[in-house]
Amino acid sequence: MADSTGARSESDLPIKPVYDASALSRWDPQTRLGAPGSYPFTRGVYPTMYTGKPWTMRQYAGFGTAKESNERYHQLVRAGTGGLSVAFDLPTQMGYDSDEPIAHGEVGKVGVAIDSLDDMRTLFNGLPLDKISTSMTINAPGSTLLLLYQLVAEEQGVAGNQLTGTIQNDVLKEYIARGTYIYPPRESLRLIADIFAYCQQELPRWNTISISGYHMAEAGATPVQEIAFTLANAMEYVRAAQAAGLDVDDFAPRLSFFFVARTTLLEEVAKFRAARRIWAKIMKEQFGATNPKSQMLRFHTQTAGVQLTAQQPEVNLVRVALQGLGAVLGGTQSLHTNSFDEAIALPTEKAARLALRTQQVIAFETDVTKTVDPFAGSYVVESMTDEIEEAALALIQQVEDRGGAVAAIEQGFQKSEIEHSAYRVQLEIDSGERIVVGVNKYTVDVEEKYDPLRVDPQIEAEQRERLAALRAERDNEAVEAALAELQDAARGTDNVLYPMKRALAARATGGEVAHALREVWGTYQPRESF
Repeated sequence: MADSTGARSESDLPIKPVYDASALSRWDPQTRLGAPGSYPFTRGVYPTMYTGKPWTMRQYAGFGTAKESNERYHQLVRAGTGGLSVAFDLPTQMGYDSDEPIAHGEVGKVGVAIDSLDDMRTLFNGLPLDKISTSMTINAPGSTLLLLYQLVAEEQGVAGNQLTGTIQNDVLKEYIARGTYIYPPRESLRLIADIFAYCQQELPRWNTISISGYHMAEAGATPVQEIAFTLANAMEYVRAAQAAGLDVDDFAPRLSFFFVARTTLLEEVAKFRAARRIWAKIMKEQFGATNPKSQMLRFHTQTAGVQLTAQQPEVNLVRVALQGLGAVLGGTQSLHTNSFDEAIALPTEKAARLALRTQQVIAFETDVTKTVDPFAGSYVVESMTDEIEEAALALIQQVEDRGGAVAAIEQGFQKSEIEHSAYRVQLEIDSGERIVVGVNKYTVDVEEKYDPLRVDPQIEAEQRERLAALRAERDNEAVEAALAELQDAARGTDNVLYPMKRALAARATGGEVAHALREVWGTYQPRESF
């Protein structure tokens, strides 16, 4: 991490051993900082931040069957979590049903399997959807899962204007770093614009997208790359919505973001502050947003899973505490803290509870929530904020010079940049230049045995049986008619969510909905090499 010129940050920017007032000599605090809750929101998006109440404490959960996940959600609510965050298994994320050949071996493994309205009903059984906020980590089929959630809420008697939560719905980062895409980028943007318009009318309190840098960071993006590529993607979503006829101040207040929190606490705090300032300026100066809520960068944070180690896993408790503290000092609106055993397997109930307790200790046993933006005016943090802002703006411009985020994705630009950064970090770990405690230094001769939580392989067979029963019981003619109506909307310009909701209410499966759209829009085929 150090070279002949001194220490370097995660973004490969120089870190001085001493910072003093000269770093801020040409600095206008009013234009660079403003007041908390005021443009350019460097100091936070709300005037009081955590002095009135803490951030939303989320725990990301979902595994196996909907019934098992429902039991875990009830445990988390009893433990004091203020919001649920749903993990879906890979077949669900890719728009396949659990009984399709491609899903074999992956059902219920990295999240919960949701194939139909029946599964979603079980997932949220007994949970008051008018009182909890739900975040769903789902992208290409985000519209499907959102509509299933709305249908379950309606069965509870909860109106759309009472529902609060977020769907990730950020498919552009899938082409860059993660891979759970379905349709080509331009068709995916059309679907996202339809979601914006639908929620404006039907679910006005719902966050329609959580534009994510987290997964790019997990793939190796530096803090500068994380916010630059995330905000470049966000600009593309704004343009797509405007092209669909939406006014920026009608949809922008419901945009939200999703970032990582690493153990490099000072740079992470600076990163979050820089991201807010950049986004405020982009929305005001480039897109003409006049509503202050359109200019606010509100974000959820998850601690860095890529920094967790299977070696000496209890050390991850310390890493997560530092990462969570960085997110709070950086002004996050909600936070998920990883469980210490996630580098080994799905978290146990005890580990998930400890992760939540970490947030509660930060909120209620420290003094960091007693004042807004504790690092404001810090020589080092303000200098880092400026440097990250400058570097991120330069990288955003490189994306724009290539025609915007979609064109840059098609050229492989973002993916290549992230891969180079990941390679640099791995070389530093392999050489010992970068210390990872318990991995390349401070190791132990014999690791303690650890009994991880495992998913029962019988789950796949049970999901298949449920799907067979569903297809035998439902009105299949009504399903086919609704899917045909969905395809007609996809071929034209009508909003596809209205016929999609009718199909799902008729108990069409998520896979059937995705296949209907595949037939019209096709699927994305990535370039083999760049």
